[in-house]
Amino acid sequence: CVGGGGAAAEAGQLMTRVLPAMAEYRSLLEELAQNITAEDLEQLKSACKEDIPSEESEAIATSHHWFAFLEKHSKLDRDNLSYIEHIFEISRRPDLLTMVVQYRTQVLKISEEDEVDTKLTRIPSAKKYK
Repeated sequence: CVGGGGAAAEAGQLMTRVLPAMAEYRSLLEELAQNITAEDLEQLKSACKEDIPSEESEAIATSHHWFAFLEKHSKLDRDNLSYIEHIFEISRRPDLLTMVVQYRTQVLKISEEDEVDTKLTRIPSAKKYK
């Protein structure tokens, strides 16, 4: 029997496409976290204070907590990064914004042309810092 595992092999390929994307996303968050100091975190939390009640904001002590909070409240996902792009932009963190944009264009294959409808994403400002 030549090449008998067709359907199983296809299912396996599908899973390997999903898992690396999740791993890439986790590694992006890890890389971002390493570049966010406690001082930065206060600034980022302040930038999204309309979305985080103050008592919950005080409980967020690390960037990992912040990402987890955003995920829990549907502000952040593997393929939905426009909220943190906006926060990094208004917090004047082009370095962090550039990391997210690179992930979005290389891993998700979404360029700014594909995102014309999202008003939060104003990428041209990040280009100056490359």
